[in-house]
This record gives sequence, structure tokens and C-alpha cells, in this order.
Amino acid sequence: MTAASACSTDGATSADPERVDVVAAFYPLQFVAERVGGDAVRVTNLAKPGAEPHDLELNPAQVGQVSEAELIVYLAGFQPAVDEAVKQNGGDRAFDVATVQPLLDAAADGHDHEDEAAGAAEHAEEEGNGKDPHVWLDPTRLATIGDKLAERLGRADPDRAADYTARARTLRAELTKLDAEYTAGLKTCQRREIVVSHTAFGYLTERYQLEQIGLSGLTPEDEPAPQRLAEVAEEAREHQATTIFFETLVSPKVAETIAKEVGAKTAVLDPIEGLPADGRGDYLSVMRDNLTALRTALSCS
Repeated sequence: MTAASACSTDGATSADPERVDVVAAFYPLQFVAERVGGDAVRVTNLAKPGAEPHDLELNPAQVGQVSEAELIVYLAGFQPAVDEAVKQNGGDRAFDVATVQPLLDAAADGHDHEDEAAGAAEHAEEEGNGKDPHVWLDPTRLATIGDKLAERLGRADPDRAADYTARARTLRAELTKLDAEYTAGLKTCQRREIVVSHTAFGYLTERYQLEQIGLSGLTPEDEPAPQRLAEVAEEAREHQATTIFFETLVSPKVAETIAKEVGAKTAVLDPIEGLPADGRGDYLSVMRDNLTALRTALSCS
């Protein structure tokens, strides 16, 4: 499958009778759909590379794609425009990955500072019923989403149901290997607290017994208050943080400000909400880049 066919969002095209037409709301769901579907599916990602998917607004052609798709893979509460399109046009063709396993509460990020937890929870109440949507940052949860997606594809395309199940099994093996790499790589570290610009890493920190100290809430555009910046700077010093993490799709200015104040450096920790504009890498390679960055920041042996 060519990159152009996999990622096209430039308007609805005629359905391919040989393939299941799948619409994915943003990149991690595109990744799973392509891996489980293989050459039996045509996947359209509604969120373009390099764009922040929280902010997605659908043009009429994209609404048409949602209406015409044989399967819509999305995460309720993450992208209001997609939620609305699914409500209006999705019917029984919609697969909400938030229903696969219970989502974590937004405040359940392994860090017990009340102001931060309350802020994250308050923002999540506005955006997604108090839940953290970033479920794909735990590879084991993403594997389960792949299993359930194979079931949905099998119902849409019974003749190839066994193929979808087999590809989901292969994906689970790859994600299990990734999980093992994280478990081993983060087992013995001098620190276990990560300072992040965006509290997107609750699933990752829960899975690997880390703690996240966040500058802002679940949406990366949130501007932290000066009081919050002072609190984070104090916590960074307390935990002797050597690195303040920012992400690829938003400005690093706030992270750079904190890093300068506490004498730390900045580095990328990618929540993998979307790929960069150049489209380089995939979920597995970015997760491994994240592991390398975490091992360096936490002085893991």
C-alpha cells in the first residue's frame, strides 16, 4: 500500500471493491488499521501528518469519507469534530477504541500533587469525561485494540476474517517485544520521575512504574499558569531532573523556560498523536526513540 493511498485526506475517492474502506481518526489508529488490515484494507487518516489532531476540523470531503467508510476507527472524546461526524453519519460502522478497555482517569498518572491532578482532571472533564485518551502509549493496550479491530474487520469482511486475526496476532507479538524492551530498559534507573510539557503519558508511566510531572493538562496548547511553572521548577530540582521533555507537534518554549531555570536540558518525548510533517518513522520506531530518551533522562543502566 503506497503512502499516498494510506494517508490521503484530499477528498473522497471511489471505493475499491477489493478492499475494505477504513477511516482512521488519527495516526496510532491508522497504524493499527494498516497492520491488521494489510492489503485487504484502504485506510484514510483524517489527521494530516504534522498537524495537532486535537484541533482537527473536518472539511466536507472528510465528512463524506466518514459517511462512506465501511469502518470508522476513532476514540470518543479525543477529537470533537470526529465525534460529531460519527454521531451524524457513523451508525453501526463506527468502532470506538475507548470501549476496548477501561480508560484511566486523567488524574491517575502516578503523580500525587493535588494541584496538578485537579488541573488535569478539570481539563479532561471538558474534553473527554475525565478520562485520559492516550491509551496507545501502553503497547499491551494497543495490542488488545488490534485484536478487537481484527474482529470488527472480520465482521465487515467475513471471507478474510482469518487473515485479520493472523495479522493481529503478528502485531501483538511485535508489541509484546516492545513492551519487554521497555520493561527491561526502565528497570534500573537513578530516577523515576519525568517532567513533561503535556500530561499525555499516564498509560506509559503506569505500565513502567514511572511518575509524570506535567506543565499542562491533556491538551498540549494549555498554557500553564506562572504558579504552576514555579511548582514544576521546584519539583524538577527536588527530583534532580536532568531533562525537561517537550513534544514534536507543539512549541518547546515552555519546556525550554523551565529547563533554563533549573539547569536541565530539553529533549523530545513524543506522545505519538501524529507523525511529523515529513512522515518519517512509525509507531514502533518512535516508541523506541522515546525509550532511548527516557533511559538517558533517567540515567538507566
